[in-house]
Amino acid sequence: MKIKARDHMPTQKHASTDQLITTYIDQLASFGLTKDGGVTRLLYSPVWMQAQQTLFELFEQKGLSPFFDDVGNLYGRAIGRDQTEPVILTGSHIDSVANGGKYDGAYGVIASFLAVTQLINEFGKPKKTIDVVSLCEEEGSRFPLTFWGSGNITGIHKPFDAALIKDSSGITMQEAMEQNGFGLGHHQEALRNDLSCFVELHIEQGSVLEKARESLGVVKSIVGQRRYTITVTGESNHAGTTPMNQRKDAMDTTTALIQRLLNSAKKLDQHMVATVGKMSVSPNTPNVIPGEVSFTLDIRHHQSGVLDHFYEQMEHFFSEARINDGVGIEIDQWADVAPVVMSDSLAENAYLHAKRIDLQLVICTVARVMMRRFLARLSYMPFICSKQKWY
Repeated sequence: MKIKARDHMPTQKHASTDQLITTYIDQLASFGLTKDGGVTRLLYSPVWMQAQQTLFELFEQKGLSPFFDDVGNLYGRAIGRDQTEPVILTGSHIDSVANGGKYDGAYGVIASFLAVTQLINEFGKPKKTIDVVSLCEEEGSRFPLTFWGSGNITGIHKPFDAALIKDSSGITMQEAMEQNGFGLGHHQEALRNDLSCFVELHIEQGSVLEKARESLGVVKSIVGQRRYTITVTGESNHAGTTPMNQRKDAMDTTTALIQRLLNSAKKLDQHMVATVGKMSVSPNTPNVIPGEVSFTLDIRHHQSGVLDHFYEQMEHFFSEARINDGVGIEIDQWADVAPVVMSDSLAENAYLHAKRIDLQLVICTVARVMMRRFLARLSYMPFICSKQKWY
């Protein structure tokens, strides 16, 4: 299904690169703009399709050959002189979280588009084919699955997975795909076996570069991430009649454990991060001692050994709490994603080129976000500093 873009993208002829980036980003942000200036552009929604169609027309207007694959990844191809060579892929994702920042993903798509078209304008047809990609999805904001775009490109996800996944309204991903003309075999399959590398420019989604007064960094690795739901079971009793020394207070144990876990992360390694982001309390009544508390724990580091060590410390803390507080503690691990090292050769090339043109650039040991980890071993990822809403 083709949805007409509301406005035409601006011309490159008389505008500076900075002006073009700002104009293009604002144009894309209009598709899903929220009342407080954020962007909600969920996979296969009407505004998502409008944004992809706008980019399709922009690619076509500027001399790239645009095409979709069958899951909705959009490409703008600059055909190389030697078509036997593997393809260079560059871009980012077009979807957003609910009420997200306008630069997340979109900046990388626009930056890649401008870089490729300006290289062609200056040097002519490239030796190798270059594909600018607007990946259909990364965030997992509509459906409980992430990296649908890159996962299909690399074969980690399969198109038939879409029939098994539903959004909060009960719509399957397959149904949503078909509503937009995808998943029907009308486009080329998503799986790619012809890629040599992937380059993505992305906002940092943090404040490290800003505080270091740097504007650009090259990422060396992507963190591993493990997520747990931890349930502490004590004994509910009346808040007024149960002495403190006779309680099995699940909340008391939980708060002490959370402090130990977070302090352990701070001491273990400067790149280690641990987050308790969600909690539920039962019976959740002001005058009753909590009998059960569940909380989530998200831990991230770029070395598996550090994550293993943290988990060992966690188990030790829990064993002590079971004995000292008389409570039960259960651990449910529901996510385990290994760290990934980025391409050293691409990062080195970027660093050396930056020095040649006197561009200030720093090496970022670790990216604390997952990005396109399925493409990471072929990838180089520069981060740019962002002082605005980044999530």
